[in-house]
Amino acid sequence: MTNHAGSAGETERAGQAERAPQAERAGQAERAEGAERTGRADRPGRADHHIGLIVPSSNLTMETELPRMLRAREEALPGDRFVFHSSRMRMQKVTPEQLKEMNAQTERAALELADARPDIVATACLVAIMAQGPGHHCAAEDEITAVLDGQGAPAPVVSSAGALLAGIGALGAKRVAVITPYMKPLTETVVNYIEDAGTEVVDSLSLEVPDNLAVARLDPHGLRDHWRRLDLTRADAIVLSACVQMPSLSAVQYVEDASGLPVLTAATATTYRILAELGLETRVPDAGALLNGDC
Repeated sequence: MTNHAGSAGETERAGQAERAPQAERAGQAERAEGAERTGRADRPGRADHHIGLIVPSSNLTMETELPRMLRAREEALPGDRFVFHSSRMRMQKVTPEQLKEMNAQTERAALELADARPDIVATACLVAIMAQGPGHHCAAEDEITAVLDGQGAPAPVVSSAGALLAGIGALGAKRVAVITPYMKPLTETVVNYIEDAGTEVVDSLSLEVPDNLAVARLDPHGLRDHWRRLDLTRADAIVLSACVQMPSLSAVQYVEDASGLPVLTAATATTYRILAELGLETRVPDAGALLNGDC
């Protein structure tokens, strides 16, 4: 395991802050603005929120953990229901070549979702975006936004990469420790991306699983032990899974309670951004501090 020192400049930090969702400065006013932005301010009686997902073809977990979290929210906060619509982009191995090829399919996937007129769209391969260089989540979100607008189906767009940065910011964490399922070079890419946005990564752990389907089959209970391999001496928070494909939800609250540190994942951060952009309370039971409704 290797410690990494943050090196982002003030310009990068300022740019990231400008991209942060309004709900990070949480409060009722921001949630109301989110409702107006999604066109829900004049539809108070409608309870269904249609969520479009753009996922890798071999991804199983995004369509499992996000619905699971939002079903738990439905039980805790009756009145909102969530409906999911997916479009897939071909990818089997988590390699730079296949990630680049998958990114080239973004326009087609966004066009398909535009036909369903979703209320929000989330694109879900964190490393595919981060591998394109610092700040690329902004360009990726803008590309999808342009497609939706062009089809007369405007909707907020979030990416798991941008959501993870936003979640770290919402927790007020300046230093994090990170676990990924990736090979070490891709983990280094993720670390550099996070640090470029202004957050120091004090330690990282690579589980080194190159096959994306195999990542989905990892036992999330293994994370209850993996986190103990991290040096948390200077950490403000733990990114328990920097990959929406690596199952982690059942371990989040356990590790948070055991470590005494806030715990987030790419999936919990994406859920946070979805709720914030829809103008809804960012609360999901037993999903860590980011989703306790206070961020």
